[in-house]
Amino acid sequence: MSETALLAALAPDGGRQSAVGDVTETAVRIMLAAADAFAERGFHATTTRDIASRAGLSPAGVYVHFASKEVLLFELSRRGHERARDLLVAAADASATPTDALRAIIGGFSRWHAEHYELGRIVQFEFRHLRSEHRDAVLGLRKEIDQVVAGVLRDGLETGEFAVTDVPATALALLSMAIDVARWYAPDVRRTPEAIEATYGELAVRLVRAPAPSA
Repeated sequence: MSETALLAALAPDGGRQSAVGDVTETAVRIMLAAADAFAERGFHATTTRDIASRAGLSPAGVYVHFASKEVLLFELSRRGHERARDLLVAAADASATPTDALRAIIGGFSRWHAEHYELGRIVQFEFRHLRSEHRDAVLGLRKEIDQVVAGVLRDGLETGEFAVTDVPATALALLSMAIDVARWYAPDVRRTPEAIEATYGELAVRLVRAPAPSA
């Protein structure tokens, strides 16, 4: 995972700066090293020494910035979820109709999980290793993401564009579809992130589109 990719996945500005929000370049290097180690070895098998070695630091140097590898996992998860939430909100706000918004947010969320599949796997599938207060914080961010999609679905119901009987369950299903991209995606697959974005965005719309009125 390149530093540019990590910054793009986590930074509020999309990685245009050399630091992720309020952390230093050294902390970014440590997060990059942790992400690589977690992606390669899994959270449980990764040690702080592994992370330090990849970052070119001593274990003590890691502890200056992060109290434990669990805190590192939390920071990756928190920042990844915040970045994804903000991207979805921006996509929804920039769309003219609920149909356009749903296509943009599910397509964009799917593309994010393809372009950042290694981080996506960490954020989504190493979640169980977070301690309770960190897990609760990430769950709160997941609820905010759910609410972005649910809000678009409700807007579509009001305009008559969508036909949905259970908004929360439908929002969860659509997001789960996008998240699953991180599980199977690899750079050598034939589908590009752009193609995945187009396919999944259109599929989301088809799944909830209201039937055309009878003639």
